[in-house]
Amino acid sequence: MKKIPIGISSCLLGHNVRFDGGHKRDAYIAGTLSEYFEFHPFCPEVEIGLGTPRPTIHLVKIANEIRCVGVKNPELDVTERLRDHADQQKHLHAQLCGYIFKKDSPSCGMERVKVYGGAQPHREGVGMYAEVMMRNNPLIPIEDEGRLGDAGLRENFIQRVYIYYRWQCLLAEGISPRKLTEFHARHKLIIMSHADYAPLGQLLAGVTPGNVSEIADIYIARLMKLLKKVASRKNHVNVLQHIQGYLKKELTADDKAEMSELIERYRDGEVPLIVPLTLLKHHFRKAPDPYIEQSFYMSPYPQELQLINQL
Repeated sequence: MKKIPIGISSCLLGHNVRFDGGHKRDAYIAGTLSEYFEFHPFCPEVEIGLGTPRPTIHLVKIANEIRCVGVKNPELDVTERLRDHADQQKHLHAQLCGYIFKKDSPSCGMERVKVYGGAQPHREGVGMYAEVMMRNNPLIPIEDEGRLGDAGLRENFIQRVYIYYRWQCLLAEGISPRKLTEFHARHKLIIMSHADYAPLGQLLAGVTPGNVSEIADIYIARLMKLLKKVASRKNHVNVLQHIQGYLKKELTADDKAEMSELIERYRDGEVPLIVPLTLLKHHFRKAPDPYIEQSFYMSPYPQELQLINQL
């Protein structure tokens, strides 16, 4: 698989574009993830002409409106310039399958950016550039480098990136009712680990060659929204037990007991998800099942990323 195109705040790759002329290189992003992602760097503050180094800016609430202005020079208002720049980059953003923002940035923060204007700043803001970019591209998986330090959020983001990439490949091939239902079938177990999959299945029940484009648009919008919710341990247990059911005729009584024990140990937090998954893979190598082989649940992304080792 070729590398997946991902947008990213330039400073996270080690580019010296910060207000002080420095960077915020993230070792995990620039190291591990760069093996699988083709990063497209953006620094809106530099790109609108603020330069490096530059006066610092922050978000300020003025007359119930949040503006992005200079810290030392409030007359420096770059609100519209940052918003307009995000709109100008829309065609580039549309080619991406994910985006990693710099946390806390008045231009690039995706959430909880400090907003000044009262006695104490409140973490209620969104970076001016990030806000427009996310509004223009509601399907694209978004995360910031700070949240990627959380194992569950990291796995969730990368899982969504790979699903959205596969969706883009499907669109490039040409959508059809058969391909759409196959896409859903291969992701059904992943969907089960996040939420009830039945509504999406019901949506596809009425797909025809005449309405496939319309149904596909509704499907992917609902799917990407659903996947933002991090999969729960309880839902993973339900999926693992569901998968085990495909082996009921192949497993010995001892095998079934061992599998059930590992699933329960995962439920109790004693072992990570990779442990019961590894045993399931072992059994399916000896007793292959066409549906499980086609499902992305047990191999949603390259195993070298080791994302489920800490879940």
